[in-house]
Amino acid sequence: MAVWLTGDLWSWDAICLLLWVTLPFNLLIYGINDIFDQETDNINIRKGGYGGAKIQPREVPWIAWGVVATNLPFLIFFGLNYSLEANLWIWAYSLTFLFYSAPPARFKGRPFLDSISNADYAFPLAFVPLALGEEPLWMAVFALMAWSLAKHTYDAIQDIEEDKFVDIQTTAVFLGAKKSLVWVAFWWLVSSVMFAFVNIPLAVANTLYAGWLIWLIQKDDTPTNAKRVYKYSVAYPYIVGAVAGVQIVAANVLQLV
Repeated sequence: MAVWLTGDLWSWDAICLLLWVTLPFNLLIYGINDIFDQETDNINIRKGGYGGAKIQPREVPWIAWGVVATNLPFLIFFGLNYSLEANLWIWAYSLTFLFYSAPPARFKGRPFLDSISNADYAFPLAFVPLALGEEPLWMAVFALMAWSLAKHTYDAIQDIEEDKFVDIQTTAVFLGAKKSLVWVAFWWLVSSVMFAFVNIPLAVANTLYAGWLIWLIQKDDTPTNAKRVYKYSVAYPYIVGAVAGVQIVAANVLQLV
């Protein structure tokens, strides 16, 4: 998406970034998270399948070294080949996700900081264009930041009981299910308003899907129901993202014709 927003369907200059944000960076995000969330993951019924892995203590060194070995070469390459501005966004992207799970910061256990730190998911919309020598579409960056912030708290509602049990004070734990939905609704509304300055169909699709997800838990805010509807939250970026993606690809194709 970030490449398409530069006006190109493909750029070989982006290949290293695209390779990095597949396995290596996902290992950094979720591998580190699994290391520091073993206690809560072990009592979470949705873990051990598509909802996330359960790891054994003996696997920790392998995961930690795997994160370093797969990410460090990319970060060195980026430092040598991309602009300072792009690298600042890349390092902010990496360190925020690292300290979401890892102490001493461990944003995951700090109400509101856990949610705000997940705005990080939008950073590729900034650093990919910057690495390619283009100006990012900043309204899209900020809209996706607001969207990601809200989605994190929405997904955390299902884990309120498990996080309470192991004394992890997430935004969802701190606010409770119903007040968390207010927080989520506010930020998804902010994202829709910002998306409207970029693309009206995207803003409409985002508003409708967000409203539907909020309604699904509003009518039954039990953790059991929140876990049941999680699959629809997983589908959210694919369905609404396609509304944007199809339009961007079509625009770029027509530009080439």
